[in-house]
Amino acid sequence: TSNSNYHIVNFVCYSNHLKDSRLYIEIIQDIIVQTQEGRETRSAKDALLLWCQMKTTGYPHVNVTNFTSSWKDGLAFNALIHKHRPDLIDFEKLKHSNARHNLEHAFNVAERQLGITQLLDPEDVFTENPDEKSIITYVVAFYHYFSKMKVLAVEGKRVGKVMDHAMETEKMIDKYSGLASDLLMWIEQTITNLNNRKFANSLAGVQQQLQYFSTYRTVEKPPKFQEKGNLEVLLFTIQSRMRANNQKVYTPHEGKLVSDINRAWKKLEKAEHERELALRNELIRQEKLEQLARRFDRKAAMRETWLSENQRLVAQDNFGNDLPAVEAAKKKHEAIETDTAAYKERVQAIEEVAKELEVENYHDIKRINVRKDSILRLWEYLLELLQARHQRLEMNLTLQQLFQDMLHSIDWIEEMKVKLSSPETGKHLLEAEDLLQKHKLMEADMAIQAEKIHAVNAAALKFANGDGYQPCDPKIICDRVNLLELYYQELIALAAKRKARLDQSKRQWKFFWELDEAESWIREKEQIYSSLDYGKDLTSILILQRKHKAFEDELRGLEAHLKQIIKEGESMIVGKHFGASKISSRIEEVKALWSQLQELAAFRKKNLHDAESFFQFQVDADDLMAWLQDANRLASSDDVGHDEYSTQALVKKHRDLLDEVANNKKIMDNLNRQAQSFPAEFRDVPGFENRLKAIQTMYNEVVSLADLRRQKLQDALDLYTILSETDACELWMSEKEKWLEHMEIPDTLEDLDVVQHRFDILEQEINSLASQIEGVNRAASALIESGHPRSGKVRQCQEHLNARWKVFQEMVAQRRKAVDFALSLHNYCVDCEETRKWILEKTKVIESTQDLGKNLAGMIAMQRKLYGIERDLEAIQARLSILQKEAHRLAEEQPDLADDIYSRLTAVSGVWLDLQNTLESQEASLGEASKLHKFLQDLDDFQAWLFKAQKAVASEEVPNSLVEAEQLLQHHAAIKEEIDQHKDIYSNIKKIGERVIRDQTDTEYRQLEQRLEGLETGWNALCKMWDNREKFLNQCLGFQEFLKDAKQTEIILTNQEYTLAHTEPPDTLEASEAVIRKFQDFLTNMAANEEKVTGAIDTGSKLAADGNIYSDKIMEKVKMIQERHRTNVTKSQEAFVLLKNNNDLQNFLQNCQELTMWIEEKMLTAQDISYDEARNLHRKWLKHQAFMAELASNQGWLENLDEEGQQLAKQKPQYADVVSQKLEALHQLWDMLQATTMEKAQQLFDANRSDLYAQSYADLSAWISEIEEKLKSDVQGKDLTSVNILLKNLKHLDEQVSLRKKEMEVLLSQGPPVKRDMDEVDSKHEIIERRFQDLVEPLGRKRKELEMAKAGYQLDRDLADELLWVQERLPLALSTDHGTNLLSVQLLTKKNQTLQKEITGHAPRIEEVLNRGESMLAKAEEDGDFRDTEECLNQLKVSWSTLQEETLKRLQRLEEASEAQRYYLDAGEAEAWISEQELYVGTDEKPRDEESGIVMLKRHLRQQRSIEEYGKNIKQLANRAQKLLSAGHPEGEDIIRLQGQVDKQYAGLKDLAEERRRKVELAYHLFKLKREVDDLEQWIAERDVIASSPEMGQDLDHSTLLREKFRDFALETGNLGEEWVKNVTHRTDQLIDIHPEAATIAEWRDGLNESWADLLELIDTRMQLLTTSYDLHKFFYDGSEIQVLIEEKHKELPEELGRDVNTAESFHRMHKTFERDIHLLEVQVQHFQEVAARLLAAYAGEKAMTIQKQEQEVIKAWKALLDACEGRRAQLVDTAEKFRFFSMVRDLMSWMESVIQQIDTQEKPRDVSSVELLMKYHQDIKSEIATRDKSFTACIDLGKTLLQRKLHDAAKIKDKLLQLTEKRREMMENWDRRWDWLRLLLEVCQFSRDASVAEAWLIAQEPYLFSGDYGQTVEGVEKLLKRHEAFEKSTATWEERFAALERLTTVSCPCEEVLSLFLEVLCLWDCREVQKSSLEGTDNSPSCPYHLIIVCL
Repeated sequence: TSNSNYHIVNFVCYSNHLKDSRLYIEIIQDIIVQTQEGRETRSAKDALLLWCQMKTTGYPHVNVTNFTSSWKDGLAFNALIHKHRPDLIDFEKLKHSNARHNLEHAFNVAERQLGITQLLDPEDVFTENPDEKSIITYVVAFYHYFSKMKVLAVEGKRVGKVMDHAMETEKMIDKYSGLASDLLMWIEQTITNLNNRKFANSLAGVQQQLQYFSTYRTVEKPPKFQEKGNLEVLLFTIQSRMRANNQKVYTPHEGKLVSDINRAWKKLEKAEHERELALRNELIRQEKLEQLARRFDRKAAMRETWLSENQRLVAQDNFGNDLPAVEAAKKKHEAIETDTAAYKERVQAIEEVAKELEVENYHDIKRINVRKDSILRLWEYLLELLQARHQRLEMNLTLQQLFQDMLHSIDWIEEMKVKLSSPETGKHLLEAEDLLQKHKLMEADMAIQAEKIHAVNAAALKFANGDGYQPCDPKIICDRVNLLELYYQELIALAAKRKARLDQSKRQWKFFWELDEAESWIREKEQIYSSLDYGKDLTSILILQRKHKAFEDELRGLEAHLKQIIKEGESMIVGKHFGASKISSRIEEVKALWSQLQELAAFRKKNLHDAESFFQFQVDADDLMAWLQDANRLASSDDVGHDEYSTQALVKKHRDLLDEVANNKKIMDNLNRQAQSFPAEFRDVPGFENRLKAIQTMYNEVVSLADLRRQKLQDALDLYTILSETDACELWMSEKEKWLEHMEIPDTLEDLDVVQHRFDILEQEINSLASQIEGVNRAASALIESGHPRSGKVRQCQEHLNARWKVFQEMVAQRRKAVDFALSLHNYCVDCEETRKWILEKTKVIESTQDLGKNLAGMIAMQRKLYGIERDLEAIQARLSILQKEAHRLAEEQPDLADDIYSRLTAVSGVWLDLQNTLESQEASLGEASKLHKFLQDLDDFQAWLFKAQKAVASEEVPNSLVEAEQLLQHHAAIKEEIDQHKDIYSNIKKIGERVIRDQTDTEYRQLEQRLEGLETGWNALCKMWDNREKFLNQCLGFQEFLKDAKQTEIILTNQEYTLAHTEPPDTLEASEAVIRKFQDFLTNMAANEEKVTGAIDTGSKLAADGNIYSDKIMEKVKMIQERHRTNVTKSQEAFVLLKNNNDLQNFLQNCQELTMWIEEKMLTAQDISYDEARNLHRKWLKHQAFMAELASNQGWLENLDEEGQQLAKQKPQYADVVSQKLEALHQLWDMLQATTMEKAQQLFDANRSDLYAQSYADLSAWISEIEEKLKSDVQGKDLTSVNILLKNLKHLDEQVSLRKKEMEVLLSQGPPVKRDMDEVDSKHEIIERRFQDLVEPLGRKRKELEMAKAGYQLDRDLADELLWVQERLPLALSTDHGTNLLSVQLLTKKNQTLQKEITGHAPRIEEVLNRGESMLAKAEEDGDFRDTEECLNQLKVSWSTLQEETLKRLQRLEEASEAQRYYLDAGEAEAWISEQELYVGTDEKPRDEESGIVMLKRHLRQQRSIEEYGKNIKQLANRAQKLLSAGHPEGEDIIRLQGQVDKQYAGLKDLAEERRRKVELAYHLFKLKREVDDLEQWIAERDVIASSPEMGQDLDHSTLLREKFRDFALETGNLGEEWVKNVTHRTDQLIDIHPEAATIAEWRDGLNESWADLLELIDTRMQLLTTSYDLHKFFYDGSEIQVLIEEKHKELPEELGRDVNTAESFHRMHKTFERDIHLLEVQVQHFQEVAARLLAAYAGEKAMTIQKQEQEVIKAWKALLDACEGRRAQLVDTAEKFRFFSMVRDLMSWMESVIQQIDTQEKPRDVSSVELLMKYHQDIKSEIATRDKSFTACIDLGKTLLQRKLHDAAKIKDKLLQLTEKRREMMENWDRRWDWLRLLLEVCQFSRDASVAEAWLIAQEPYLFSGDYGQTVEGVEKLLKRHEAFEKSTATWEERFAALERLTTVSCPCEEVLSLFLEVLCLWDCREVQKSSLEGTDNSPSCPYHLIIVCL
């Protein structure tokens, strides 16, 4: 706040107490005069502003604080005019948001009504930056006009008369108020009654309500209208009297104005109109319902008749017996279904009409629903009949189609049988395959046909096996199915036989074809690879090898194929194929060719490999030699470059050359190994050995030259670097010195800031240059120490650069100090002036509170004025302390300016003392009130804090990540700390508040008590909310931490699973070892990660056990992790075991491979037999001896392999087969090698044994002599290198001695020489052996001397090297350069760490050298030779310890510097970020509309969120600063000071962001609300137009359509509008409490609610009118409909009574249906009468007569219909009974005829069983006759009843009764006669059967009786006697049977009948015997027992 604002406030407060207003006006006039005369000052402008503030005080949205932005909205201009002329402007209608309209309105009124010239346009004011002077000029014009106005005061002389007049007027006012209240109350009650829409549900009730409404309009309303007019006259009288007396015109209270009464009266009239419309609509609705019911009855009757007829039609089944007939029946049925589907809409129309009646609450809706349900049931029954008939029809059609398909299938099967009977099988492979392919196609067709046949059979059997409807006899279906199945099985068998023949033929021809192909390929390859061409160079040999490899691949591929072919042939031979002999011969031929080809391939492969190795060796040697020549040329160059860049390029090239030299060393070694491995024929090539020696010599020369050139290039590069860096540094210093010399100290603060910024940049550049100069010094020192040729120039350049650098630093420091002082002085002066103004402002504020009261109200007012004064005073005091320190510092630096500096400080101190004195005097005068004031201030502060804390704690934000959870918890903990800090404050406020309100009853104290109670409630709620929020956040934090750990664990497990899934055992040793190492690392990593996995599991389990809110998710995740971890552990163990086993196997296989290769190589040497030349015989013998020794030494290799293989097979049985095979092959090779070696040794020895001995001894003697000469030499080494060479030579001599001695022993062991040479050999052997003994001592003595010399030289060199190494690194450890920024510190730290690592790694070497030196000194003698060594040893010890100590110290210093620099960097970034954010947050940009508001709000929220998140960085930065200070960092105080600045800046940024967010949110919500209100008001206006339509409908359909549409409209409007209005109102209520534009928002809300209420009222009125119109139209429509229906029913009554029983019953059913239909019509008629009665009660006059006439016509027609219906029903009943009697008689007569026919036409029986069956069947007929007795009785009774009724057909009925009785008697007589005949026939058949059996027995016994054998012996006679006894017993049993035959029958009938029956039996018997003889082909005579029959007769 500026000084001017406080001045104005004080002036306003003071002016309120001026008693003489004229004095105040004169002051203002003086100010304005000064302004007009051009002497404008700050006080004049403030005075004019004060006048404007006084005049506009209390106007909403008007706050005049300046002459720019305060006038932009135009409300201030309108307020000035309204203040003086309220009649010109209606200020309440002006809106703050419509600035342009406000400005135009104010300017126009001022110009037209006041005559003030319009000096400004709205565009001049409504801008971002209005012109202040223009607005002041225009406001001055307003002031001049209003200052000239004079207030006219009229003084009344007759005070008493005026008072009486006033009292009378007051009475009139009271009277008016009472009458207005009564009238308004009556209007309100009447409107309530009129708005009641509960009408009677009858026409009479509605008509009665209309009558009551007419009475109200003619009787009750007119007096009230007169009373309303009297009220208007009374009010006019009152106002006229007051206006005549110049009194303020009386205006009634709100709600009792004439306009309010008129508005209420209009509402009353509107309610009347709506009531009338509603009543009439109800009448119309009742009429329409009656018409709709009549239409329903008419349509229902038509639908019932149609449904009954169609049901009868559908019930018939006449489909036909073949496919065409069934298809024709289906088409007819589809036509019926189509007609039925088309009729569905008519049935639905009936349902819709009934539904409409039900929706409209029709009074007779129950009858309507019953009839509707009946029609729907008929409809459903018809649909069911249609569906059932359709199904039956479909079944018939399907069956006929199946029969047709069966016929087609049988024809197809016959055709296929002909094709399958062909004997052709093919003459070659293609023909056989073609035939087989054709057969497969036929099989495919057969498979398709089989599916078709099975489907047809299955479908047909469903018809045969079904339980329901069967369209055909099941036996026919089964027969056809069985026939088709039989045909198909025959076809299948024939096809299988054909396929077997074709497969056998194809297999034979395919085998021959594949063998021919293989044989041709073998012969072709054998011809190609029989060539001896092995190439001429490496390229050609590689081409040949690639071809041979491809050939081998082909060979392997063909081998498997050939085996398969041969196996196929052998299987055919085993299977006894018809071509087995030919197949066997072809197999043998191909096998022989294949073996020859394999041998050829192996031979060629070996030769190609040997040739490739030799040619590759030559190429590699040539390439190496060429490269060595190029390298020699480069290393010999003297070019070291002419500048730094060229030298760097040469150094890079030389470095690449050195790398190539090192790489080619391996190539050269490889060439040597290759040369040794070549066969003898390749090594004997001319120039082979010399070539290798030349390459070795050239390589050594290149190495030496390269080292020399490297040193030269490095020295040149260092020199050029020093010179270029020095020039660059001096050039930069020259430029900066020029700027420093010409720089002048600026006078303004802005220029000083720019200069200071430039010095900051310069300081950074200086730091960078310092490191550059240090690097130059180090490089120069290194060159000087190394003795470079140009060391003098380097030293001179270094000294000059250092001197120049020192001078430059002093100049910079001097100029920087001057700039800093000038800047500090300017800042000091500005701070002093601002502080002084600040103190003066606070002093005026305190002085303005002196006149306020000392009670609670005065304290509250004082609190508002002095709010925040204490904080400001504390800040001022702190500012004064800072100014004092700054003044002392500046005075010390510049004593010349000390007086001015202290004078400014004295002025500020004086003002501060005045402020303190004013405050003390105010406190002294207030006394106890100051405490109350402090309490109120503390209470406001605490409540503000409490609200803010509750809002923060009540946040419902849920963290979605661990970072968010930690941030929320930290923020919550910070809130808790803040709550704890405020706990004491709360207690103190509560105690003081209780003491203040004690025994106080004023309103202010009661309000204060309520505030304290609310404070206590809020505090308790805050604590509880904090605890709940803390528990929730802790659970969220635990869950997020678990999710983080679980995610990391899942990543670990996924990686483990991937590794385990892709781990496979390799097939080589190197790969296996690599995989094991990698897998061990994986297991180590897995073990290390196990803790993470178990930790995650334990954490999840603990959270779940503690009842975390996410327990389900946690446990699910824990179980998944546990399962995956266990699986991974198991798989890893299995995989590691597998890899270890595989590694052991691969190791064994690798060893076997190496040994195999070595044996093969040695085998080539052993097989060399070129020992026929005597000149090299001895050399070959020696070479072979060495070879045998090598074999003996490698014998252990094979043994180790044996042991390793056996152990491997024992531990791992799965590898036993592989191991045994390898070992067996190795032993075979080894035995072969040893045998070959021994054979060759024996051959060499036997070749020339004597010469071999002589030559060997001669060579040994010469060699010993040479060795003795070497030992006699006294050559001693001068240095370490020479001593090493001598030792190496001596070692070589020693080895040669041992080797020669062993050769001599081996020579003697080969076999003794011949006898003549034996003595000579022994003597030579003794001499040679003695000379060998003489060599041992000199060799040992020589070795000891050389070893002692080597130890001394080695120690001296090691000490010198180590001392040099320590001295090189000591300067780096002693360096004091700690870096000037973070980057330089990090670089120095890395260098120091590298040095530490070097020291640690080199420590064992130093200790070893020191120990070795001390031990050597202890053993050595005291002589001068070891003094230098001892001195060097001591120097190394001291330097080493110094290096270690300084390195540790430097590391500590660098760490401290790194911490400080890292903090400075982070703090600088934080300040820069805060400054950047302040630019964005501090902007005054306001949104223009809703869209810009939401964009701006989103942008600001993102920015605010980033600011809140950045607070974590600030907090971390503060913690680091505090730690550095606590740790005693050298820069700790500066760091804390800098941190304080950062914290202050961040707090200010957060406050700015929060304030900005609040403003933007309010602006956005206001724009959004305005848009919603406008949209809703527009929508309501559109709905008002529709609801106000006067259209009521011309007829029933039109009225119904209008009503339905308007009902939907009302429903839609109510649902949508209510929700919309509710939402908008809720939003406005929320904004009113918090938004500065609350008045405007409230105005929007009230207008919106009023519009919505008007719309709902309009909708209700129009709905009532439409209902009334509908009822009346419907009544007349229903009457017409009922009359039409009655006439239709009259016409539907037929005169015909029926020709037969069916038609009679049909007519009777139709008549019943007709009666049901007219019953529904009767309900409609009754309902029509009720509606007519209701309408007659509601209407009168002509309309009532019309209604009555319509009712009488309907009733008359209805009675006539009922009479006609009753007469027809009686006729139909009689006719139906008659036809039913005739039908029953006809049925019974027909049945009796069939029974008589059955009795007469029964077949003739042949035996007893058939007779019994006929008797059973005859008895069934008797039962059926008995069953029909009831039918006979019913028929006879019905005939008698009809005769009694005396119908015109009575004679015919009587005749039918007689016929029925006679026929029944005849039937019974026939049955009895037939029954007697069957009984007699049964006995005859039984007699015939028994007689035949008896006759057969007699015939069988006759031979026995006529036999003449009586026995020859006793035994024979006894047997015959026994047999005769048995015969007699049998005869006794047969006597009973013969007696039974004598009784012919038991039937009591005449003899004639019996005879006739027996004759019939005889005829039947003869017929049977004749038929039997014809079948057997014999001519036997009948065997009927005639004699028995005759006897019986």
